[in-house]
Amino acid sequence: MTRTSIPMQPEKQHQSIRLFENDFLERLSHVHPITPLLMWGPIALWLIWRSFAVYQLPLLPVLAIAVAGIMTWSLTEYCLHRFLFHFPAKSKLGKWLVFLFHGNHHEDPKDKTRLVMPPAGALPIMAVLYLLFGLFIPQPWIQPFCAFFILGYLIYDYIHYSTHHFPMRNPVAKFIKHYHLKHHFSGEGGRYGVSSPLWDMTRSGDPGRVRSGDRSGLSQPKCPSFTWFQSVWRVERRSWSRPRSG
Repeated sequence: MTRTSIPMQPEKQHQSIRLFENDFLERLSHVHPITPLLMWGPIALWLIWRSFAVYQLPLLPVLAIAVAGIMTWSLTEYCLHRFLFHFPAKSKLGKWLVFLFHGNHHEDPKDKTRLVMPPAGALPIMAVLYLLFGLFIPQPWIQPFCAFFILGYLIYDYIHYSTHHFPMRNPVAKFIKHYHLKHHFSGEGGRYGVSSPLWDMTRSGDPGRVRSGDRSGLSQPKCPSFTWFQSVWRVERRSWSRPRSG
């Protein structure tokens, strides 16, 4: 008896969630994973070079500033993810913004073109942060601080990308991967740290689990779903296409 061969079904091409009606804005919402490294890597290296070649800053203080910059990014990452990206918005506009910035990632976590921040959003945010840091950190020390803040961001970006697209078999890397995937799929809440669980542990002592006496920090507000987003998008699309009187 001959075996009947079963034809292999071709893998379907991934279809990203459409976020904008305008084609140009939609293209801006997609970014190749290598883009942040090509854009921010040279800036960070330039700032480090200036720290030593132009300002001749001593090594040990720069190393201390480096640790401060990376730790500041780590805390920024945690706060953005927990308090902004999972903000429990009530209004239609608020829900749309949450979905735009982060909810679409929860709806489609395997989308490779929406795992790192597009330059169109990253540039103004970094400019604002630079001005904010300048209120507390004098020149020229703000330059190595921002350099290592940027390096912390790049480390986060590629850890995040790896958790969704690489096996990460090293024990530490595997822990980080499983930790983040539980944030997506366990339904337990918490686990807002992506590159490190440090701030989750500092906040609760038991990351990812809700204590019976304290639910303030660990319950994970759900991002608006794609079904909700589609319904709003259809309503807005109808309103755009409706002929205006007068």
